[in-house]
Amino acid sequence: MIEIKNCAKSYDGKKFAVKDLNLVVRDGEIFGLLGPNGAGKSTLLKMMVGVLAPTKGDISLNGHSITTDTLEAKRQFAYVSDNPDHLLRLKGIEFLNFIADIYKISEDKRQSRIEQLAKEFGMYDELDNRIQSYSHGMRQKMMVIGALLSEPDIWLLDEPMTGLDPRASFYLKQKMREHADSGKTVLFSTHVLDVAEKVVDRVGIINQGELIFVGTVAEMQEHFQANTSLEEMFLELTQEEAKFLDEGPENTAETQADSSSGTEF
Repeated sequence: MIEIKNCAKSYDGKKFAVKDLNLVVRDGEIFGLLGPNGAGKSTLLKMMVGVLAPTKGDISLNGHSITTDTLEAKRQFAYVSDNPDHLLRLKGIEFLNFIADIYKISEDKRQSRIEQLAKEFGMYDELDNRIQSYSHGMRQKMMVIGALLSEPDIWLLDEPMTGLDPRASFYLKQKMREHADSGKTVLFSTHVLDVAEKVVDRVGIINQGELIFVGTVAEMQEHFQANTSLEEMFLELTQEEAKFLDEGPENTAETQADSSSGTEF
């Protein structure tokens, strides 16, 4: 379970990329986090995994605070970031063994898991090549395999479908469902609304750092009193964001901070 309590993040002490956010993601569910670019999705996920420290508030993963019980909290999850360009000089097999070492996976178990996942995601014949030689999609597959390898209770996935081919995307969605059905937790962010609509148990919409809706797709439809698609409801909920962007303001705090670090959203 994930518990986010009064969590906020400001990069400059003035603007907030995430504002006083509260959320509980339960065991046994897939939770989809939706929002426009710069809305706060990646900032929130980076606070969950300890890459960024909250300006205020706290986040706990299976009861372990990411700020005060950091090491144990990090044992609870696997994370796929929005950027797959990590440890590029390593071969694929070296990267996966590195992950297995961190999570203390036995030699026998890691070999069977690596073989299974690499074959499912079409990367088995690429394991002896360096990650820097991979295409963007292949790098994304390798990051997903690394995350699934340790079989943690919580999956935190930031735009995990980006760059995946249809087969790999199918397998990932299938594994997300299996993971949740086994009583564990999946939280993922996405811009691909039709994917979210087909996969999630509940959805949260974040806009300008605030969580403006949490519930099932059916509850969203009831809220709007129409049998509309998730995409139509999302556009209506975030119409103020569209107006804000049309007026040509400066980038949000999250976008500014990530632009300075060279990360695109």
